[in-house]
Amino acid sequence: MTDTRECEQCGASFAPRREHARFCSARCRVAWNRQHVGESPDGASALDWTIAAMRDTVDRLLRARGGDLPHAFAAISEAVWWVTLVDATLVRYHPDGYDAALAAHPEPERLVIEGTFGGLRFVRNWMGYHVDHADFIEPQRGEAGPGPLAAWSWRSLPEPMLAGLPARGQEWERARYLDYQARLAGQPIGGTFGRAAAFLHRASADSLSHT
Repeated sequence: MTDTRECEQCGASFAPRREHARFCSARCRVAWNRQHVGESPDGASALDWTIAAMRDTVDRLLRARGGDLPHAFAAISEAVWWVTLVDATLVRYHPDGYDAALAAHPEPERLVIEGTFGGLRFVRNWMGYHVDHADFIEPQRGEAGPGPLAAWSWRSLPEPMLAGLPARGQEWERARYLDYQARLAGQPIGGTFGRAAAFLHRASADSLSHT
């Protein structure tokens, strides 16, 4: 059975094409935005704050060295949490700015960006809950000891068991897994977070320009 939800504007049931979709159509999304303009005067400052917190977290990770595995895994998990939180916030509450930021990239780059976030959502949902951190992350060691976290890489993983999820949930989680395998597995962690943070910074700027 296909999962459905209720449009927040017109109340119609619809099958969401995005994880955080709230409206059945662009028309309903525009109508809702027009009706609620000015309701949240602190929205811009809240978005600025979350973007700053995400950038600080990612910057610390990119400068860190992996001498202690538990601390390294915690730093990576924190960066995953912040990046996917900001991404979800922009998709849910600022879809026009988010889409504008995506549209500014050529299609090949756009596919890489979308796949990167899909892969990070897979990491968020599985790392530390269903799959151990060490199964996700490949540490790098140099002659002088543990290398920088940015040089660590994502491991390739077997497809997870999804039978316990509803049909729509299986579809989304399988798509996230495929994004992980295509865009993260075998790649340096630093490149993943650098790409994600740069896009979210651009998308937040575009979102504020649409308010």
